[in-house]
Amino acid sequence: MGTNRPAGSLYTKIENRTATIEFGHPASNSFISELLDRLTDELKKISSNKAVSIVVLKSEGDRAFCAGASFDELLAISNTDEGTIFFSGFANVINAMRECVHPIIGRVQGKAVGGGVGLIASCDYVFAVEAASVRLSELSIGIAPLVIEPAVQRKIGLSGFAELALSPTEWKNAYWAQQKGLYSKVFNSIKEMDKELDFFISTLATYNPEALRAIKKILWEDTTSWNELLANRAVISGNLALSQVSKDKLKSLKK
Repeated sequence: MGTNRPAGSLYTKIENRTATIEFGHPASNSFISELLDRLTDELKKISSNKAVSIVVLKSEGDRAFCAGASFDELLAISNTDEGTIFFSGFANVINAMRECVHPIIGRVQGKAVGGGVGLIASCDYVFAVEAASVRLSELSIGIAPLVIEPAVQRKIGLSGFAELALSPTEWKNAYWAQQKGLYSKVFNSIKEMDKELDFFISTLATYNPEALRAIKKILWEDTTSWNELLANRAVISGNLALSQVSKDKLKSLKK
């Protein structure tokens, strides 16, 4: 079961040095701007928590992992400032994940689209099920996956990113994602995945926290420019959302 709250939900449980963050939204666990802001703030808060060694990021329910950003909010963009603010939501979350001092383990129980793929790519280690296909649909609605590109390309390379970005209506299966490096492990079922995930994080939590933080730092070397880079990408994306091509496409899909 997932949340029925129109503003979405965000819960954090800290146990055995592990902070589990669970997000949800009635629209296939998509993100409205408010929910993205809450996730950004929560990641920053957890990063400074010395009682935490690792973070698990998951979504509610047993179907979609994340459908990306809110379609309704994208459709409502009417000027450059609104567009920039909208696309800055995922930029801020990705940077918060990058700057979090603790390794972030992703749990992906279903399909991911657009910004959801960016979230997965920003995790340091990812468990997924066979049903966890991925797609970057942005080009099909007149925009481009510019904000999430650095995170996605960092994981799957330029050719992998191009394969996703230039085929916006094509789903790539979980084994494709694992082969490219987006997923670390793929399982037949959620039950099997959760069993292995529990063992993995319980073991990881016993390791030296300083060593874990050192590894996290190394994993994200040479990304200090991302605050400025993703902010610039948000501006470009916001302008693309204002184009007539994008507006017409979004309106046709809304019908």
